Amino acid sequence: MSTRDHGTAPGASEDLEESPSADPSNTETNAILTRRSILRNAAGMSALSLGAGLLGGTPADAYERRVSSAKTSFALAVLPDTQFYSRYATDAGGNEFQKMYGSTPYPAQTQFIVDNASRYNIPFVIHLGDIVDQSSKWEQWYVADLAMQRLENARIPYSLCAGNHDVLSSSEFNGPNDQWWGTDAQRQNWNEPYLKWFPTSRAARQSTFLGRHWSGWHEAHAFTVFGVRFMVLSLSWRVSDDAIGWARWMIEQNPTLPVILVNHQLLNIDKDGVSPLEVPYGLMLWNKLIHDNDQIFMTLNGHYHGAAHLQKINDFGNPVEEMVVDYQMAYQGGNALMRLYEFDFTSNKIDVVSFSPWVVQKPRDKLNHFDRAWLTEDNQQFSIPMNFKTRFARFLNFAPTLATAGIQILPRLKQDLFANYAEPTPPSNTLPKDADDYPKVAETVAHWRVTDPVTTGTVVPAAGLLADVAGKNPMSRAAVDDATQLPDLVWSSDRHLLSSAPGSVRFFDGGNNGRSLSYFKTATNAPINAMTFPNGYTIEAFLKIDPQWTSDKNKWSNLLTRVGRRGALPGLGGGDLDSPTVQFAISNLREIQWDIIPSSATWSPGSNWSGEVMSDTWYHVAIVNDPYYWTTTMYIEGAPVLRNTGGSIGIATLGADKPWLIGCSTWYEFVSNGWFGHIGEIRIVSKPLGSESWLTARRT
Repeated sequence: MSTRDHGTAPGASEDLEESPSADPSNTETNAILTRRSILRNAAGMSALSLGAGLLGGTPADAYERRVSSAKTSFALAVLPDTQFYSRYATDAGGNEFQKMYGSTPYPAQTQFIVDNASRYNIPFVIHLGDIVDQSSKWEQWYVADLAMQRLENARIPYSLCAGNHDVLSSSEFNGPNDQWWGTDAQRQNWNEPYLKWFPTSRAARQSTFLGRHWSGWHEAHAFTVFGVRFMVLSLSWRVSDDAIGWARWMIEQNPTLPVILVNHQLLNIDKDGVSPLEVPYGLMLWNKLIHDNDQIFMTLNGHYHGAAHLQKINDFGNPVEEMVVDYQMAYQGGNALMRLYEFDFTSNKIDVVSFSPWVVQKPRDKLNHFDRAWLTEDNQQFSIPMNFKTRFARFLNFAPTLATAGIQILPRLKQDLFANYAEPTPPSNTLPKDADDYPKVAETVAHWRVTDPVTTGTVVPAAGLLADVAGKNPMSRAAVDDATQLPDLVWSSDRHLLSSAPGSVRFFDGGNNGRSLSYFKTATNAPINAMTFPNGYTIEAFLKIDPQWTSDKNKWSNLLTRVGRRGALPGLGGGDLDSPTVQFAISNLREIQWDIIPSSATWSPGSNWSGEVMSDTWYHVAIVNDPYYWTTTMYIEGAPVLRNTGGSIGIATLGADKPWLIGCSTWYEFVSNGWFGHIGEIRIVSKPLGSESWLTARRT
């Protein structure tokens, strides 16, 4: 079989001055050429040798091949959502990876494939969409462009599909008769960056290319390995009925090819983090494309954070293996975690593993317990029994060319990764023994929490207290317009697993019913109102967004604020001058935002941002302001986020009569943007704390 069929030709050196791969008609091309030099570091141009120590043969390898029984298997490489790798490897994104590690995750993944395609018999690479985070930002497309060029230069074929972050409009409205808006049929394709950077002409250069839909959004490839030809059918965000018809036509034109269907959104993950959850869009694809096409034996998608696997039975009584995988909410925006799917024709199974080729290359002194090169959980590493001959019998006489030599691929991969690397030891998460099982800190300014066991659904009474166990800054429920508002705020026994508090407070509807909001506030003479935190601070909160939260109704809902119109501060320039000095909020993209005016620089706001978080899921958030390093770092479930800020200390105040509020924000000092969901403990400490002193730790 030719090398071209396998797509595993030796890697060629990358020409860093190669012109952009965008369509020549792109009017931005010349501007991009002039700006390329400023992004060298952002694109991971440092000399990475990710295959070092992993490539080639040694005497031990040769002996292993001689003594091992032949194994007929190959591996598909799968790249889940790379959006944060593209965004935070740019100058605009802070070059976060390059500054910390001297390398970046996206090219780490593709270079690993280039260096090891032959060793692990990788004939094809599948990208699951969300290539970039902000489709209008050319810098992010440039990072992605260079990363994928590594595969092209090595003649390793791949497929792409556009995710919701790769299109300029990504509406999810499900209209009448299951008509999905914002499809490929409703876009201004001439203006879409995805189609400029990765046009049909670029896809057609792949040795495996079968065709694209006329819109340019959807593509089909076929690769051959061991004499068996497979199709990869990649459908971009919000496929139209016309494109579904095209997909069916592509399958009909290739009636003997087993098909792997790739789509950015198909299968979700339930709130337990491991169980599969079907969604309307995925069911639409099942009903219109999958259930009566026996050639589709596997589906792959990203979009939803985590990993899950679901087996469904099609109209012919055969299994269809649906799998979702997306690591963007993991440490470092995913930490370069990717997947290999080993198709083992000898043992009739598909083995799946999630691993990071970047982690093992990081400087050892920069590693922490979030750096995992190999995921061992059942939803991350598993095996799918599959009798290929039986599964493909209706359309293919399955008769692969048996290998004369070969070994099982994934054990070799693991051995190679851990040859000179050991996983950092993770800390133990000990559940609280009682309501007092947390570290006490002398510098605690306020610690608002439920103190006694509560009955879920019990209404917080008018002027009801939210205790401050530190003693000086209790909060009380703000006055309501009438008694019908009282049920908008209730006690709940629901809480984060690591919170020692007996419960939480649940806020209903977020104030979107036109009535006054329900919230708590400190007294006008509370000591915390006047504090500026010159020695830094740590603010912790346990939060859960309501499952009915929507961007249209609940964007920018706040769990904590400090009253005071920031425009009244001296020297402040730009931004919304009518916003408060503190905004601890959920954005329209369901990101956690910490946006404040620091006391050390009242002319300049400082903001920290998480990636997208899930609704109906408890999170512990810690924001640590450290005056020694002049940094403010947000941690979500213990992991530092990518978008942090520096250069400022403390929190500005506009006077001792300006209270703190829980459950809302203000605009021009009028209450607005109510919280929708649960709020557990909130603690404010007047110094930076390490994780050993957070509320998620236990008392000593």
